Amino acid sequence: MSTARAERLVNLVLALLSTRQYLTAERIRGIVPGYGDAASDEAYFRMFERDKTELRELGIPLETGRNSAFDAIEGYRIARRDYELGEIDLAPDEAAAVALASRLWDSPELTGQAQGALVKLRAAGLEVDDQAPTVVEPRVRAEPAFGPLLAAVQNGQAVRFEYRRSGSPERIMRTLEPWGVVSWRARWYVVGHDRDRGATRCFRLSRVTGRVHAVGKPGEVRRPEGVNLLKLVSVTGESEPSPVTAARLWVADGRAAGVRRRGTVAGRYTIDGEEGDLVEIGLYYPESAADWISAQGPDVVVLEPDVLAKAVQDRLEAVVARQGSAR
Repeated sequence: MSTARAERLVNLVLALLSTRQYLTAERIRGIVPGYGDAASDEAYFRMFERDKTELRELGIPLETGRNSAFDAIEGYRIARRDYELGEIDLAPDEAAAVALASRLWDSPELTGQAQGALVKLRAAGLEVDDQAPTVVEPRVRAEPAFGPLLAAVQNGQAVRFEYRRSGSPERIMRTLEPWGVVSWRARWYVVGHDRDRGATRCFRLSRVTGRVHAVGKPGEVRRPEGVNLLKLVSVTGESEPSPVTAARLWVADGRAAGVRRRGTVAGRYTIDGEEGDLVEIGLYYPESAADWISAQGPDVVVLEPDVLAKAVQDRLEAVVARQGSAR
């Protein structure tokens, strides 16, 4: 998706979320930045239809309706009750992943455009819910190659760029027919047909050096049907390490859902007269595991191994000591 289209979609979502009224297509054209550049009415409506389809494919619930029985034309809005998520219980590592995702959009240009959309809504006399928490964070920031490669995918155009291979300072010029840009294990990759190798290849964006140059005509590159980009990236990435420690945990009933998802319930176990589940889990990094296990508090108790139980106990005692000194 091009940067301009991403900005326009963010503006559209903000506009439809920030009013309880139904906005007609003509009203949206006048107040949402990005639509005013359409060359004609026909071009605008084609653009608007594509954007509506895009939002629905992303799972954003668009409502259609009329503000009164006297309105001849239907309008659009996004019901906040359908858009917002309920309370979610996340494990510490899952919360960290969500925090990373929330920092993905970080562009001053998008922030300015989004605020401009709200200003135009108020100027148009529309009711805006000022007290509602922000549910869309208009930020996009990644490696410098991110934007140009997304634009090339959107335009169906091949690209050329210098690429540094892993473990080598050497830079090689590559020509790629890009099919998509995906994120895997907190890294961005572009996937496509490598013309130099005559085969499908994945390139990590952090190793793309210099500028990305578009080559050839737009529309010449087409993504093959049935291609799973994420699967292509995962099979070419680093292999998953084997667990180095097997742990057995007591987990309180109805608690610590994140811990349960990581392991396997092996039976029931009782601690101090309280029943819970016995969860067996393989740990790749025992030291970091002590951090997120201790964050569960009394809901999780380490039974084995002793070294992990001691590490968790040390962290909990440190928390109690800090709270005592703060009083």
